[in-house]
Amino acid sequence: MSTAAAGLRARTDRAPAHRLARSAATPTGAFLSTDAFAQWLQGRARAHRFGVHRIPFADLDGWSFAPGTGTLGHRSGKFFTVEGISATTGPDPRTHWQQPIIRQPEVGILGLLAKEFDGVLHFLMQAKMEPGNRNLLQLSPTVQATRSNYTKVHRGADVKYIDHFVTPGRGQILADVLQSEHGAWFLRKSNRNMIVQTDEDIPLDEDFCWLTLGQIGTLLHHDNVVNMDARTVLACAPVQPTEDTALLPDTELRSWFTAERSRHDLRVDSIPLAQVKDWTHGDTSIDHVDGRYFRVVAVAVQAGNREVTGWTQPLIEPRGTGVVAFVTRRFGGVAHLLVHARVEGGFLDTVELAPTVQHTPDNYAHLGAADRPLFLDSVLNTDPSRIRYACLHSEEGGRFLNAESRYLLVEGDEETAPRIPPPGYQWATLGQLDSLVQHGHYVNVQARTLLAVLNSGAVTL
Repeated sequence: MSTAAAGLRARTDRAPAHRLARSAATPTGAFLSTDAFAQWLQGRARAHRFGVHRIPFADLDGWSFAPGTGTLGHRSGKFFTVEGISATTGPDPRTHWQQPIIRQPEVGILGLLAKEFDGVLHFLMQAKMEPGNRNLLQLSPTVQATRSNYTKVHRGADVKYIDHFVTPGRGQILADVLQSEHGAWFLRKSNRNMIVQTDEDIPLDEDFCWLTLGQIGTLLHHDNVVNMDARTVLACAPVQPTEDTALLPDTELRSWFTAERSRHDLRVDSIPLAQVKDWTHGDTSIDHVDGRYFRVVAVAVQAGNREVTGWTQPLIEPRGTGVVAFVTRRFGGVAHLLVHARVEGGFLDTVELAPTVQHTPDNYAHLGAADRPLFLDSVLNTDPSRIRYACLHSEEGGRFLNAESRYLLVEGDEETAPRIPPPGYQWATLGQLDSLVQHGHYVNVQARTLLAVLNSGAVTL
C-alpha cells in the first residue's frame, strides 16, 4: 500500500526553510518599502494618543498589596502578580539571594501570520504600544496577547487576528514552541511562539503592515524598532542549517548541555514579598538597598489602539543598560558562537543556553577584575573593528520599564575566547542553535534575539 493510500504524510517539510531563505534575501516588500517604514511608523504614533506616567502604588486601580504576604496582584486574580522568592544555587553565600519577581503562570501567544505575495513570504507585523518601551511604539508580532487578553478578562476589544492561532486548520504551522521569558524577572514564564502561513484573504488593519524577512532584518539594525516578542518568534523560524560540520556533533552538544543541567542544584522557594531581604518598600517603588539590579514601580497608561485604552499596572525597571553578546570564531572555516549554560532563578529547568555575555555592567562596577563575570570586560573593551553587529533593543515592554540591552556579535580569538572554553561555556554553530530552538527551554530569550538577527540575514557570520 502506498503512503498516500495509507494516509501517511512526510514527517518534515523542507519547503518552509526555502521560503524563509527567499524572504530573507528580499530587501523590498510587495507593499511597504523599507525606506518608507519609518514614516509609516511615525504616522501610526501620531494617529493615537499614547502616554505613560509614574504613579504611587496607592493610585493603582484594581491592584493592591495582599495583607500579610505583601503580594502585589490584581483584584481579578488574573494578569500577573509580583511576589518574593528565595533562590540558592550552591553552598557559597554569594549563590543565595532573595528578590521580587513576576509570576504569570498563564501561557500567552506570540504569533506571526505569514503569507506569500509575488512568490515571497511576508509577515504581518503590528505597530504596538507597550508602556515599558522608552519610545512606546515598536514593531510587534501579529498577535501578542496573554490568555487574559484574548479571553477578554479586561472586557476590552477582541485581539485582532487571534483566530488564526487558536482555531485549528486556519493555515500551515511553520513554528509552534513554548519558550521561556526573562529568567531573572519572571518565575517560570512561558509563551507559545507561533508562525502560521495562510492563503486566506487578510483584511489589513491600519496598524499592521506586511514585511519580508529581509526587511525585518534591515530594521533590526535600528535601535528600539523590532520588539522582543517579534524577535523571539522570528528566532523559532525553521531555517535551513548553514553548515554540515561543527566542533561538537549534535549529540555531544546535547550531552554537554544535559550535564550542565544535571550539575546545577537550583532551589527556588516562594516567600512573602513583604519579607524579601535587602529590598525596601516605599510609596512609589520597591528598591534594592544598594541601588542595583532593578526596582518595582507603578504607572498609569493611555493607549488609543490597545484592546483597553487606559489602565494602571506595576512594572519592573532595571538599573542600567544591559550588554548581551555572542563571541564568535571560525573553526575549520565554520562559524561558531560561544554559548553559556546560564542558571537563572526563574527558569523552568535550571539552565538554558545564553549568549557569552548577558549582564548589566553597572551591577558589577563595585567588583574587582577577579570577581567580575567571565568575558564581560573583553566584550566591553573589544576593538570596534571586531564588532559585527551592535544595536540597542528593548526587552519585554509589557512588564519592564525602560529595559534596554546593547546586543552585540563580537569576533573573538584564542586569547579572548579559547577553543577549549572554561566550564559552563561551549562552542555551537548557528545551525545547532536553530535546531535546539525548535524545542522549548533550550535557548533563552536573549540568545533568541541574536538568532533572529542572524536568521533574518541582518548579519552573516
